[in-house]
Parts: sequence; C-alpha cells; structure tokens
Amino acid sequence: MDTTIPPEEERRWNRLQNLMMNFHGHFKSEFNTLHELADGSYTRRGLSLSNYLRTASRFVHELTMHHTIEEQYFFPMLAKKMPEFSVNSDAAHMISHAGIHRGLDDLTALVRSCQADRTTYSPEKMRECLDSFRDVLFNHLDEEVADLAGENLRKHFTLEELNRLH
Repeated sequence: MDTTIPPEEERRWNRLQNLMMNFHGHFKSEFNTLHELADGSYTRRGLSLSNYLRTASRFVHELTMHHTIEEQYFFPMLAKKMPEFSVNSDAAHMISHAGIHRGLDDLTALVRSCQADRTTYSPEKMRECLDSFRDVLFNHLDEEVADLAGENLRKHFTLEELNRLH
C-alpha cells in the first residue's frame, strides 16, 4: 500500500507548523538583535537608548501576546488529542511558557528601570537578563514547531479537524 501523501495535502498538514515557524523565527531574530545590540551598538543602527528599550518592550509585548493566544486558543484545542499541549499535566510546553514568562517579567522590570533612569543601563545586565531565558525560549520555540509537524499531527487529527484549528 502506497502511503505517500500528495504534495498539496502535505502542505495542508504542515500549514500550522509553517505558520508557527514564521512567528518563532521572527521572535528568535528579534531576541538575537536585542542581545547583539545590548552592548550599545544600537547607535550604529541609528537607535537611541530610548528606542532600543522600546524595541525590547515591543518584543516582550509581542511574545506575550503570542503565548497568550497559544495558551488560550491553540493549546486547549490541541490538548484535546495531544497531551503535550495540556495545561493540566506537567506538559513541557506549559512548563517552558512559565520559564519564558519569568524571563519576560525580568526583562520588563529591567527595561522599565532603565527607562526611568537611563544612567542605570548596563549592557552586561541586559545580556545577563536575556541569557537567563534564552535557552528555554529557543528550545521551546523549536520543540513547538517540531510538535506541529504534519507527520505528528496526522497521528492525532484528521485533516478536516486540523483545518478547523486555523
């Protein structure tokens, strides 16, 4: 029996993964830019410290919104058939979200402190803060994309069910 899936159907199975890959790639890129420019080289890109700190705040806001949508919309629907997305277990996705949110809270506090008194800005403190949750963030982003691969989703959903998710 031939189990080859036609390319168009394969694209449909991988649509959610590809969507998430685009979002997660954006967050990784933004994170890396914040980390790279933390040493003050943001000025070479035409940014002031205020603009750099606003960029960091925007990153926190966008990632928080992304996770909120996942936690309130996507994860509950996926969790009906995929326990790795369940909030009521020791699911890796929810545990990593907690670690990421702690890092984002710390970054928010640091940014607000520096915005209140720009003389307190320290490249070392900024990078230390970012480094404190980089691994959990990047691992989470990669694991989530892998879990949303069409090959994995086919084990749990029909294509019609999957189409209703997004």
